[in-house]
Amino acid sequence: MKFRPLGDRLLVERVEEENTTASGIIIPDNAKEKPSRGKVLAVGNDVEEIKEGDTVVFGKYAGNELVLDDKEYLVLEASDVLGIVE
Repeated sequence: MKFRPLGDRLLVERVEEENTTASGIIIPDNAKEKPSRGKVLAVGNDVEEIKEGDTVVFGKYAGNELVLDDKEYLVLEASDVLGIVE
């Protein structure tokens, strides 16, 4: 199934973050928060600064979750994006 975001929206796949701390402590899955980084898979026509393939950082409660083909994605508005990771 294909999804094309409209307007200033983005389709983002969350990127998992490290499971261990700098000191080597392993964080169990039930104690981790959902990642606030993601890879942009598709952009709406009104999005200018963000491109497909960019890794972005977004707010903790930003966007709407979407399940396509048993995979979880996030639909964000461009204004929900805090920055691009380079």
